Amino acid sequence: MAIRVIVFLTLTGLCVADSKGNLALGGTAVQSSTYDHLAAAQNAVDGNRNPIYTSGSCSHTAWDRDPWWRVDLLTVYKITRVSITNRRDCCAERINGAQIRIGNSLQNNGNNNQLAATVVSIPLGQTKTFEFNPIKGRFVNIFIPGRNEHLTLCEVEVFA
Repeated sequence: MAIRVIVFLTLTGLCVADSKGNLALGGTAVQSSTYDHLAAAQNAVDGNRNPIYTSGSCSHTAWDRDPWWRVDLLTVYKITRVSITNRRDCCAERINGAQIRIGNSLQNNGNNNQLAATVVSIPLGQTKTFEFNPIKGRFVNIFIPGRNEHLTLCEVEVFA
């Protein structure tokens, strides 16, 4: 009987489990600017962690003041962790100081949402996971405040 209830609740959408996997895969990504034809925001949520920029699986902004990247998860989740894969072929330090912000507002392109974590550093080609207390939100931003920089993300994974 218990199994039937769980199946029913899952099929009707009333049961939300922590087994959804990477929520960013189904999302829509945008960024402050686009560096070139290889640099689409959506590349950072394609499910491919390839850290070589020229492989076409990384997002990349132009040289922006306060560059940002955002994924719309299309619904609100209680987000508990975000993983970021840094590029391997260049410039590991560019990600230093980036903020992970989560929330439901698009004010200031979503960069005013709640601060979940700050990236100190991610080595070349590595993936780092940031865990935090649950934050409700539809939008996940990666934002480098206070400087001119390129923002390159080879994968962003979001988990509830």
